[in-house]
Amino acid sequence: MSISMHSASVPVFVRMLGNLLDWLDKAEAHAAAKKFDASVLLGTRLAPDMLPFTKQIQIACDAAKFGVARLAGAEAPKFEDNEATLEELRERVRKTIAYVRSVPASQIDGTEDKDVVVPRRDGSLTLKGEPYLKHFVLPNFYFHITTAYALLRHNGVELGKGDYLGALK
Repeated sequence: MSISMHSASVPVFVRMLGNLLDWLDKAEAHAAAKKFDASVLLGTRLAPDMLPFTKQIQIACDAAKFGVARLAGAEAPKFEDNEATLEELRERVRKTIAYVRSVPASQIDGTEDKDVVVPRRDGSLTLKGEPYLKHFVLPNFYFHITTAYALLRHNGVELGKGDYLGALK
């Protein structure tokens, strides 16, 4: 049996976003144990020209929700990008998980050859569904998820490869 567009997207997003929720819990516990305000983590960057931690999570969530929505031909929910606490970031992640889970597999499967239009500042980009998912959505999603993980590790949060991968089932 071949892999489906749904199985290559929704479960991947749900799993990694679920892992991200666990990392946020560990970040909050780390801040409490070290007696510092967890909101300090929100603005952290690995380099001065990088987007901060909060933006990494926002973009990871956007990659998942817009990726699924565009494949499904649906309207993605709008989020305000105004999260200012770890709890607000967790809520954004939970809303993203709920949204991607809500899109039926039947709306995503079979979209391999569908034209997907991606609006960009320098003009829209049109890709077929499969390359859109494999070469645009998933790499973008993983880039921002991994950067969020690296920022937490850089700031002393005790995370390891097992936390990144999550429980294998």
